[in-house]
Amino acid sequence: MKKNVLKAWITVLAALLAAVNVVHAEEAPAPAYSISANVGLFSQYVFRGISYTQEKPAVQGGFDLAHQSGLYLGIWGTNVSDAALNNAVGEIDIYGGYANTVGDVTYDLGFLQFIFPNGQINGTDEKYDTLELSAALTWKFLNVKYSHTVTDYFGINDNSLGLGRGGSKGSNYIEGNLAYEFLPSWKGLIHVGRQHVRNYDEYDFTDWKVGVTKDFAGGWQAGIAWITTNADKQLYTVCDGNSRCKDTGANKWLVHVKRTF
Repeated sequence: MKKNVLKAWITVLAALLAAVNVVHAEEAPAPAYSISANVGLFSQYVFRGISYTQEKPAVQGGFDLAHQSGLYLGIWGTNVSDAALNNAVGEIDIYGGYANTVGDVTYDLGFLQFIFPNGQINGTDEKYDTLELSAALTWKFLNVKYSHTVTDYFGINDNSLGLGRGGSKGSNYIEGNLAYEFLPSWKGLIHVGRQHVRNYDEYDFTDWKVGVTKDFAGGWQAGIAWITTNADKQLYTVCDGNSRCKDTGANKWLVHVKRTF
């Protein structure tokens, strides 16, 4: 009899402990921070329609830290061509900001610091390093974004070009993006952007992009896109040390495989 009662009490106690554990698990707050990483192989590095690897492959990756309040911070890097960006051994981007969602609309206020180690325009002491501030709105699959430089735009000024027009601080880029999931895990992409370089309008251009991506299990993604610009061919043609020249704003295909962790 005593053994049966003891067994009953043990069973009840075990059930109570299990219930307490479930309650505690349900009440445990969500982590305040989340961290993710990404790495990918791209057929070339394209930024706003311009190729910065002379159409050669690029390895890219970064880390992102997000807080439940909406604050975020990240770092990202890629290889570049030292012909397109004189003497640069790569590009490192540091970015951050605040994002929040109201109904179906997400707004994002941020900054982006471009850093090009060793990057310096030939014959000058001007660096390519640039700081931009941005504001973006996203509604479902549509996004618009405005970026504004608070430094010279990639080193363009009197010292680097000698045209007597001053600096390029206040240059801007406005873009519209569509990312529509037309089938599960498949997205169609359309992008159009307009780059304005203050005081140096000849460097202005519009870029277009049309592509598709496919997401796979384990954080993998593959994609392909066709990209073009109307950038001035003479200004955006870059020649390497072997006199091989590339119109960096010309029509191009971009293929990639990447993974997010």
